[in-house]
Amino acid sequence: MSSLSINSNLGDLLDNEASKTILEKHLPGISTHPQISMGRGFPLKMVAGFSGGLITNEALEKVDADLKTLG
Repeated sequence: MSSLSINSNLGDLLDNEASKTILEKHLPGISTHPQISMGRGFPLKMVAGFSGGLITNEALEKVDADLKTLG
Protein backbone atom coordinates (compact mmCIF):
# COMPACT_ATOMS: atom_id res chain seq x y z
CA MET A 1 0.00 0.00 0.00
CA SER A 2 1.38 3.39 -0.91
CA SER A 3 1.67 5.96 1.82
CA LEU A 4 -1.32 8.21 2.32
CA SER A 5 -1.09 12.00 2.02
CA ILE A 6 -3.20 15.03 1.19
CA ASN A 7 -2.65 14.05 -2.44
CA SER A 8 -4.51 10.79 -1.82
CA ASN A 9 -8.14 10.55 -2.91
CA LEU A 10 -10.53 11.59 -0.18
CA GLY A 11 -12.40 8.29 -0.54
CA ASP A 12 -9.22 6.30 0.12
CA LEU A 13 -8.54 8.39 3.21
CA LEU A 14 -12.09 7.93 4.50
CA ASP A 15 -12.09 4.18 3.81
CA ASN A 16 -8.95 3.67 5.92
CA GLU A 17 -9.80 3.74 9.63
CA ALA A 18 -6.44 5.25 10.69
CA SER A 19 -6.49 8.07 8.15
CA LYS A 20 -10.20 8.71 8.73
CA THR A 21 -9.40 9.25 12.42
CA ILE A 22 -6.73 11.79 11.42
CA LEU A 23 -9.17 13.59 9.11
CA GLU A 24 -11.78 13.80 11.87
CA LYS A 25 -9.17 15.05 14.35
CA HIS A 26 -8.26 18.05 12.19
CA LEU A 27 -11.49 18.42 10.17
CA PRO A 28 -14.30 17.49 12.56
CA GLY A 29 -17.40 16.22 10.78
CA ILE A 30 -15.75 15.72 7.38
CA SER A 31 -16.75 12.07 7.12
CA THR A 32 -20.42 12.89 7.66
CA HIS A 33 -20.58 16.11 5.64
CA PRO A 34 -23.63 15.98 3.31
CA GLN A 35 -21.60 16.79 0.19
CA ILE A 36 -18.55 14.66 0.96
CA SER A 37 -19.55 11.91 -1.48
CA MET A 38 -18.96 14.32 -4.38
CA GLY A 39 -15.34 14.73 -3.33
CA ARG A 40 -14.43 11.09 -2.73
CA GLY A 41 -12.78 10.65 -6.14
CA PHE A 42 -10.53 13.69 -5.79
CA PRO A 43 -7.34 14.31 -3.82
CA LEU A 44 -7.95 15.89 -0.42
CA LYS A 45 -5.77 18.83 -1.46
CA MET A 46 -8.10 19.49 -4.42
CA VAL A 47 -11.25 19.08 -2.32
CA ALA A 48 -9.83 21.70 0.06
CA GLY A 49 -9.80 24.17 -2.82
CA PHE A 50 -13.53 23.66 -3.30
CA SER A 51 -14.35 23.76 0.41
CA GLY A 52 -14.94 27.50 0.58
CA GLY A 53 -12.36 27.84 3.33
CA LEU A 54 -13.68 24.98 5.47
CA ILE A 55 -10.45 23.05 4.87
CA THR A 56 -7.62 25.51 5.52
CA ASN A 57 -4.00 25.17 4.40
CA GLU A 58 -3.06 24.96 8.07
CA ALA A 59 -5.41 22.01 8.55
CA LEU A 60 -4.02 20.34 5.42
CA GLU A 61 -0.47 20.65 6.77
CA LYS A 62 -1.49 19.05 10.07
CA VAL A 63 -3.37 16.25 8.30
CA ASP A 64 -0.41 15.61 5.99
CA ALA A 65 2.04 15.49 8.91
CA ASP A 66 -0.14 13.00 10.79
CA LEU A 67 -0.69 10.86 7.67
CA LYS A 68 3.09 10.61 7.22
CA THR A 69 3.32 8.97 10.66
CA LEU A 70 1.20 6.08 9.37
CA GLY A 71 4.00 5.03 7.03
